[in-house]
Amino acid sequence: VIIDGTDKDGKPTHNEWTGKFDGKDYAVTGDPKSDMRSYTKIDDHTLKFTVKKADKTTITGRIVVAADGKSRMVTAQGADEQQGKKSKEKASYDKQ
Repeated sequence: VIIDGTDKDGKPTHNEWTGKFDGKDYAVTGDPKSDMRSYTKIDDHTLKFTVKKADKTTITGRIVVAADGKSRMVTAQGADEQQGKKSKEKASYDKQ
């Protein structure tokens, strides 16, 4: 899984995860906020994921791909210990 994006300061971001969708932790590279990630297949359209930093879970969520494969919805919740804030996010992506 390769994730390219833009951070809050407008700088490009890039991180990579290689593993199996078996719920086990696999290493992440390029992300200063995480070092391990796991994915579990729930059904043909849904994945559950967990993000960790130093063996501590920081984010959990789900990815649901539409039946036609043209869009996906990502929901995530977590906490930023440095800022002491909890967050919930929902993002929708459409295939280009």
